[in-house]
Amino acid sequence: MDPQRKRKIRLVMALSVAVLLAVALIYTSFSAATEAKEPSQLIGATPGTTYDMTGKVVPGSIKHRGSGIAFQVVDRDGQGQSLPVSYTGTVPDPFRGGREIVLTGRVQGGTFVGEPETLITKCPSKFTTKSNG
Repeated sequence: MDPQRKRKIRLVMALSVAVLLAVALIYTSFSAATEAKEPSQLIGATPGTTYDMTGKVVPGSIKHRGSGIAFQVVDRDGQGQSLPVSYTGTVPDPFRGGREIVLTGRVQGGTFVGEPETLITKCPSKFTTKSNG
């Protein structure tokens, strides 16, 4: 077989493998992403199923209990029914009432029980526009 033809076949094979790997990587990255649910969506959730929850901590609801904390969370817009949360683990410094959080856990007995070391506090943006009023 001609050496030029062998090179072309190798190049086509290598490019085909590269395209297949790229498609597999893109598929894996999109299929692994899960959408975070808000507290109003989790109130009647199936017990034992793991969810990512996003919401706003109700001001004045944070209570320290032993090595953990308990607090209430509402939807990010501040509306809806609050969901009680129980969490044991490291609490981020900016965690406080009124802040948005993301937490992974399960609903047990009407309470969202967060997995240790999964609490993330979103800091408010300093680039929001102020209303003149």
